Amino acid sequence: MAGVLFEDIFDVKDIDPDGKKFDRVSRLFCESESFKMDLILDVNTQIYPVDLGDKFRMVLATTLREDGAPDDGEFNPTDTGPSRADSFEYVMYGKVYRIEGDESGPDTRLAAYVSYGGLLMRLQGDANNLHGFEADSHVYLLMKKLAF
Repeated sequence: MAGVLFEDIFDVKDIDPDGKKFDRVSRLFCESESFKMDLILDVNTQIYPVDLGDKFRMVLATTLREDGAPDDGEFNPTDTGPSRADSFEYVMYGKVYRIEGDESGPDTRLAAYVSYGGLLMRLQGDANNLHGFEADSHVYLLMKKLAF
């Protein structure tokens, strides 16, 4: 799919292990099923509650447009075309602020850090799964819980 940087199913392994810092936000520690990526993600649990053991589909994309055409990152209520966001429950827009690599050993691991207006994300794992991430670029995070 054009404009999609990463997509996988994640399992919530832990929530706020260091204690809850904010009333409306929880820090999720997750692992992806297909690519074995580690995810740490802050979520506004007042509007999108998440429980230990939940599974969700997460997509990181550069645009919400289905055709992959770039957008300007601003919401336009008059835009009635199809959007990737239509099939998700929780969407955030943020900026990649750091990419770190560990090139020691046979496996190259990268970590991409994104800030969604102060809600932070770290996606870490095999560098091949993070090749489209660039510092100072903007990304959408789209989430949808999976029914068991």
